[in-house]
Amino acid sequence: MADASAWDDVPRLQLRRFTDRAMREVPSLAQEILDAIRREYPRLPVVHDESGELMALVGIRRALEDFVQHLVQGEGRPRVHLEVFQEFGRGEGLHGRSLDSLQAIYRLGVRLAWRRLAEIGQQVRIPPPAMYELAESGFAYLDGLVDQSVRGYAEAAAREAGERLRLQRKLTQALIDEHRLPNDPARTRSLAEHAARIRWTLPERVAVGVLLRPARESVAPAVGQGVLLDMESEQPLVIVPDPSLAGRPELLRRAMKGWSGAIGPTVPLTEAAKSLRWAAAAVRLMERGLLPSGRLLHCTEYTEALVLLPPEELIEDLTRRCLAPLADCGPTQGRRLAETLLAWLETRGGAPEVAARLGVHPQTVRYRMRQIRELWGDEVDDPDRRFELELVLRAQRLRGELSEPIR
Repeated sequence: MADASAWDDVPRLQLRRFTDRAMREVPSLAQEILDAIRREYPRLPVVHDESGELMALVGIRRALEDFVQHLVQGEGRPRVHLEVFQEFGRGEGLHGRSLDSLQAIYRLGVRLAWRRLAEIGQQVRIPPPAMYELAESGFAYLDGLVDQSVRGYAEAAAREAGERLRLQRKLTQALIDEHRLPNDPARTRSLAEHAARIRWTLPERVAVGVLLRPARESVAPAVGQGVLLDMESEQPLVIVPDPSLAGRPELLRRAMKGWSGAIGPTVPLTEAAKSLRWAAAAVRLMERGLLPSGRLLHCTEYTEALVLLPPEELIEDLTRRCLAPLADCGPTQGRRLAETLLAWLETRGGAPEVAARLGVHPQTVRYRMRQIRELWGDEVDDPDRRFELELVLRAQRLRGELSEPIR
């Protein structure tokens, strides 16, 4: 059973007089409200409907008519079903504005409408309880208008977000395209056009990152407007403009909490694919357990590993040739001699320096160095051979086959 309304006690003649006078004044009231709104908000966009009328004026007029008719016809609280207010919300969303100004406009309109309707109520002697109920209904109607606009705003925001993600991915893919010449003017124009569509300022330098998803349903990291994110790739990509910009490293670190991956070196904008290659190589090493996981690595901090570990076939072939003298040594003896040789190559010091690096007695080092000279002979004095030996031994240490030195 519907709640009783104070308007039920208003004599039908008074109700009719109130309705007729209010409906006659709707056009002028709508114009008054629109004029006040435009004075208060001079930047409000002017949009016309198909017949050439202002959409805002049409919406205000219909809202007033709807409000009066539903109230006085005894149909309970007025129902808001006006598409035009959804359209207002969509307009705010599509133009990147918040709903705050729109809600303020609605409040202004309701205040002016109530003032005029209160005057009419006094003129036709509507009882105070009915007028109080009218005021309550006005605020309820305001809530309904806001709900409609929020709905339209949400729809526009969702479409805008989806479209931005699509355009952002096109820009990301264009940046990392390896098949286009870096300094091709046509490519530069194309990048500028893609960037303009999402209002992204083309930086001079970028760094590209490859991310590892913590879980399939993981929420995308909140990297901020300036950083491009492509979550559609098999492994998400991130493009960081001007990575050394003040505050950006810390912002990125916070945004990537819970994520792991690698950020490639900083390169000119049109050479982003180079940064991506290094980042992808680092991620592959992370997946193999050869680089630390669980956080975002910067490739420039792991240059040695990235240079020595990826070309496995070449390094393995060089390793077999360089370390052939250890073939007849047992695993333990071979590892100790390799660690001693590497410590000597890195320090070029005497037995005490090498011993300190290995944590053994200097006499042990002297004994091992004699064995090394017996195995390699004069090759350990040849600069080119020493370089190759250090290269393969460092690669073995990076793979965990040799112990880390004592620092």
